[in-house]
Amino acid sequence: MMKNTKMIALTLALLSLGKVSVQAQEIEKPRIKSETTFAIVIDKDTYQYAKAEVQAYKQAVEKDGLGTYIVVEKWTSPEQIKTVLEDLYRQKTGRLEGAVLVGEIPVPMIRDAQFLTSAFKMNQKIRWDKSSVPSDRFYDDFDLRFDFLRQETEAGKENYFYYSLNEQSNQFIEMDIYTARIKPPVVAGEDAKDKIKDYLQKVVRLRGENNPLTDMMVSTGHGYTSNAVNSALGDALALKSQFPTLFMPGNSIKFMNFRNTDFIKFNMLAELKRPGMDFAFMTGHGTAAQQVLNGYPSVSNPQPSMQNVARYLRAKMRAAKEDGRDVEKVKADFQASLGVNDKWFEDAFVASSIVEDSIYNENMDMQFYDVKDAGIQARLVYLNSCLTGSFHLKEYIAGYYPFSKNETIVALANSVGVLQDLWPGELIGILQHGVRVGNWLKHTAYLETHILGDPTFAFSGARAASLNQALAVKTGQAGYWKDLLKTPDADLQALSLIYLSRLLPAKEASNLLRKYYFESAYETVRMEAFQLLRNFEDKNYFDVLHAAKNDSYEYIRRRVAYDLADFGGDDFVKDQLEFYVSDPHSERVAYRTRWNLQFLNPTLARQYVNELIRENKALVQGDSLANKLDRDIEVSQKKTATTLATITDKKKLDKDRIGEINNLRLYRNHALIPALIAMAKDAENSDDVRRTALEVMGWYNISVRRPEIAAACDEIAARPNEVDVIKKEAIKTKKRVTSKQHS
Repeated sequence: MMKNTKMIALTLALLSLGKVSVQAQEIEKPRIKSETTFAIVIDKDTYQYAKAEVQAYKQAVEKDGLGTYIVVEKWTSPEQIKTVLEDLYRQKTGRLEGAVLVGEIPVPMIRDAQFLTSAFKMNQKIRWDKSSVPSDRFYDDFDLRFDFLRQETEAGKENYFYYSLNEQSNQFIEMDIYTARIKPPVVAGEDAKDKIKDYLQKVVRLRGENNPLTDMMVSTGHGYTSNAVNSALGDALALKSQFPTLFMPGNSIKFMNFRNTDFIKFNMLAELKRPGMDFAFMTGHGTAAQQVLNGYPSVSNPQPSMQNVARYLRAKMRAAKEDGRDVEKVKADFQASLGVNDKWFEDAFVASSIVEDSIYNENMDMQFYDVKDAGIQARLVYLNSCLTGSFHLKEYIAGYYPFSKNETIVALANSVGVLQDLWPGELIGILQHGVRVGNWLKHTAYLETHILGDPTFAFSGARAASLNQALAVKTGQAGYWKDLLKTPDADLQALSLIYLSRLLPAKEASNLLRKYYFESAYETVRMEAFQLLRNFEDKNYFDVLHAAKNDSYEYIRRRVAYDLADFGGDDFVKDQLEFYVSDPHSERVAYRTRWNLQFLNPTLARQYVNELIRENKALVQGDSLANKLDRDIEVSQKKTATTLATITDKKKLDKDRIGEINNLRLYRNHALIPALIAMAKDAENSDDVRRTALEVMGWYNISVRRPEIAAACDEIAARPNEVDVIKKEAIKTKKRVTSKQHS
């Protein structure tokens, strides 16, 4: 063993499966001293197989001034790893800043924490492997505490460990370190260890490059954010503020949209494989196996329109046959509904037609085989899509970017479904200055967000050393962030606002955020200021909320539409209806505004429909729109009354009441909060009904009714004879509606 390599054994007592077990990890210390450190956590078999490559990777990271541990064990539980990482993080010197999990590392499957995701709201009574969130926030956010439930027993999934978020835990994400996975997708006959060796060799080779971020590709797939043109235009304007040098001669940023061609993936692949490509930022729908790119062509000419209908009908007929349904009945139903004759169906089961349609459908989306060993050059790939980062599965498409014969070092992707109205570009501009990908993730991650590959990767940048150091050891120094705030750079200013909002006295911080919202020309600085003001919920926040509905940046207007409804106060009914007047041309804003209509005070809503729309002479067809909105308000009133009757009827089955209550996580109808409070307090309701009512109220985290919710939770938690599960849920919900999450 080398003299400068000291192997030590840490004996850790861990509570696992209800028993105390003793495990010993081999920990190789860093060879250099550094203000912060990094850990390579790897299973014993993989380390023995790829020891030379792991050591070379360690040396490459340390060459950048980041002392690196190697932690080796035959891992049997996530708690083993978390304890080691937390111990390294708590050190007085050389504190851990991040880790990479290599090979066979246990997968925490998180339950009872769907509110920490961007959108995941699956019924947890279905299969646990489907209704849990694979998440490494278990390893990197030490203020999140979990209760172990069980280990998966199904063959091939024994690496899944299920946990419930504890009621005493923080109820928001604020990562202490960053993490990433080096876990290649594999099929029968492949060995993940070989792919890990290949990947580490590639990383060591490419880390020696001088590679500034000068070449970027941005793509948008079909069906995302309502195919909204203003959404795409707004994102492009924001990116110009975030990456101004990419728009200058000698550098490059290319925008691709599904509307460009019937099969946009071929254009995208040409860009991804182009020498010099640095960063591919791809937005769209997705699955574990696909990036969804195109739909059927949007056409107006008769012939291609007819082809679209024919493909649709052939697909429906084949699906009916595969499902064992009555094909002739399906055919007759379509003939009746669409007015088509037999000719439209005659080649549905012709072999040549099946092959042709299959090829057409394959070409609409990015498949495994398009990415695997494709020679892709982009060093960083961001898949802003559902499910593409499902690293717990044997195969997942995001993994093929870094972990096959491509030049990709890092992919960022999601392990479950995500919200379309995310802010994926938050702080993305700091990457051009040499900030490590892991340090970027720490500020933006949800429960499902994951780095695949080397999290210490960074593009070359003059500020690299100072910024990474600041994000490690100067997070508590307000003076540093005040100085950085003066830099004429959109995302460095946004980053500074994040830390100053935490460090400055509340009034000073709130005033600063208000100032930067109203005075900044940078879209992302205004958005960051608006987002951070939610944590203060004072006059400055409400002034900005009123004003931001007219912001030039479409994404801010879209997020305002969310906040207006999520807050739910009568003061904002007028603001919501003004969107029908001021922004009907922004499809995604209009969609959210229509959605919000069902939650408004109906009396005020009718008043402002009449005032702002029916009596507005500048509106073309205003009277017709007003009549429609009046009808929609009436329908919403009836829906609210029906929901109220269902959830409060003790004669109904629990499953029916619970199903309707759970809908209120998405349909956040503030008018029903008093009923939910009464149900949670009433011991005549079943524990399941009461717990569900409490859990659902936790989703109303900026609601005007939060004080009522918090008071009810306090009352329930203080009851001396209260059922334990109800008391725990009350504590959890109280934390959720009173804690403020930092950006």
